[in-house]
Amino acid sequence: MSIPVIDLTAALTPGAARSAEVAAAIRQAAMHTGFFYIRNHGVAAEQVARQFALAAELMAVPESSKQVLSVLNSADMRGYETTGAQTLDANAHPDVKESFQCGMEYPAEHPYALAGYHGYGPSQWPAEVPHAKAQCAQYSAEMLRLSCRLMQLIALSLGLDEHHFDADCIDPMVSLRMIRYPMHPADADERTFGAGAHTDWGAVTILAQDQHGGLEVRLPNGSWAPATPIEGTFVVNLGDMIPRWTNDLYLSTLHRVRNVHSGGQPRYSIPFFFEPHFLARIEALPGTVPAGEQPRYASCTSGEHLVEMYHRTYGVQQAANA
Repeated sequence: MSIPVIDLTAALTPGAARSAEVAAAIRQAAMHTGFFYIRNHGVAAEQVARQFALAAELMAVPESSKQVLSVLNSADMRGYETTGAQTLDANAHPDVKESFQCGMEYPAEHPYALAGYHGYGPSQWPAEVPHAKAQCAQYSAEMLRLSCRLMQLIALSLGLDEHHFDADCIDPMVSLRMIRYPMHPADADERTFGAGAHTDWGAVTILAQDQHGGLEVRLPNGSWAPATPIEGTFVVNLGDMIPRWTNDLYLSTLHRVRNVHSGGQPRYSIPFFFEPHFLARIEALPGTVPAGEQPRYASCTSGEHLVEMYHRTYGVQQAANA
């Protein structure tokens, strides 16, 4: 079994000619791997290249500035995260990576911002990279457009109306993360990873990865398959909200990163994490619970789920109002 490649040609808008065909392909991927590549996705290669260049600029900011803009100084976990700050696999060593994370810039008077909901506060920006805020906003807008279209295709894949999730996509919680993985340590043991084995927390992740590779996906048979970079594609994976929504019909799959193929060079990746708005209800969708059975998961809001995952992974209590 391998990670499928899904072509979005003629499927990028509601009612497009290939929407049903692509939705069927997504259903197969969602049930068997939880991962798939997408090509012909509508995002210009030049824009992706600019974002990788920005990632390198952000990682080159002086350490003193990174410390001031630490994610630990942000209720929304935005800013810089130092190497070893996160441990995605509780049975492994701290992750060998550093990153910069930002989110959508909601106005201070937005009701969710006024309520103090996680994911609606300001990002932190380094003065050394003055164009970062505008460029990340532009890239995030493209990723949000694509995420919302993927949610429409997921709805079709479940036999639902194409617009079933549209309301959940209004004022979403999203995170854009630019990650730098240094060369894998020469003395690394079997519990050392750039990112330990984990599932993502939200609904959909869209990943741009550089040419070096290093991402590995755990297949249903227990083997680990490389998500080898394919030019012009993004890697898409489903997060933990999707099994909750689909009563485990669709998978949220373990994956990990080891930068062992780069010839000693750093590896960069840019994941965009899409989560519905804070109060979106996550509960078993129509048709996903067999007759006579109960849903496998309790109903919750998107915000409640996400805040719980932050607490588990970082071991810190972020302001939630969940």
